[in-house]
Amino acid sequence: MNPLKIGDKTARVPLIQGGMGVGISLGNLAGTVAQQGGIGIISTAQIGFREPDFDAHPSEANLRAIRKEMEKARAISPDGLIGYNIMVALKDYKQHVAAAVEAGADLIISGAGLPTELPGLTAGSPTKIAPIVSTEKSAKVILKYWSRKYHRTADLVVIEGPKAGGHLGFKEEELEHYSPEIYEQEIKKIIETVRGFADEYQTEIPVVIAGGIYDAGDVQRAMALGAEGVQVASRFVTTQECDADIRYKEAYLNASREDIVIVKSPVGMPGRAILNPFMKRVMLGEKIEHTPCHRCLARCNPAEIPYCITDSLIRAARGDVEEALLFCGADAYRAERMETVKEVIDSLF
Repeated sequence: MNPLKIGDKTARVPLIQGGMGVGISLGNLAGTVAQQGGIGIISTAQIGFREPDFDAHPSEANLRAIRKEMEKARAISPDGLIGYNIMVALKDYKQHVAAAVEAGADLIISGAGLPTELPGLTAGSPTKIAPIVSTEKSAKVILKYWSRKYHRTADLVVIEGPKAGGHLGFKEEELEHYSPEIYEQEIKKIIETVRGFADEYQTEIPVVIAGGIYDAGDVQRAMALGAEGVQVASRFVTTQECDADIRYKEAYLNASREDIVIVKSPVGMPGRAILNPFMKRVMLGEKIEHTPCHRCLARCNPAEIPYCITDSLIRAARGDVEEALLFCGADAYRAERMETVKEVIDSLF
């Protein structure tokens, strides 16, 4: 097992804990992963939902919580690598990036759209930046854009495959097309593209594979494809240190393979989640009443959406699992017991 080197930063374990939005990966989980030698990631998506003024002032509550969760993580792991996952689709994307840099993020990972502005927003800071890509085409587009506009390249690239949880960077028909064997060829093409930019800039750009990394065999396959590390999310949900409510964790433990389905998010993107009464109602075409807008997504018309993604994910984080959107990875059903972060990392490596 080689360490994961991102410029002048080194993680002893070549593992990134994936960002899980709205209260699932916060300071406690991220800090513990960093303490164990990996890279802990805090998701900024509606991170301030527990703040008392969240309903009235969501933007301010989120910015405050970005700082608070880093302080919580740093108390657990003063010297470990801790970063943020910040979705491009967020209405307050620029403000979240600025707050993350100010909080002392070692790394910002950005997906749910192409993070075209990220190099400019982090310029002059020691924060490393990584786009999430799912295809060779998206890798070429973002790395060419950064090179042309900012005369720099990525510090790290995360390849998120079709078995990932939450929002996916694929159309539904693409999910059916990409068998594991076909997607392995896509990974190789992406790595080749990244190597080309690394050569151009005479630097190293580590590649991390995400989506469906569940056990040591998956880690070995990822490394054999040429990756320098892996990103793992679902495995960490059923840990004692995960920030989610125990009932959310139990939903993973109780799920069967058949319960994990592809759903449509209110923003039109496909996602992967656990089938529950709430999602059955959505699939039957029911329009779910929601609270006033919490300003989460740049492209969202509250009058037209079938349900509010913020409301449904907050209910998930709080444990109201029958009436929530329960995002998960393709292999989440394999969770059989609660573990510690240390046990998960030991089993992967």
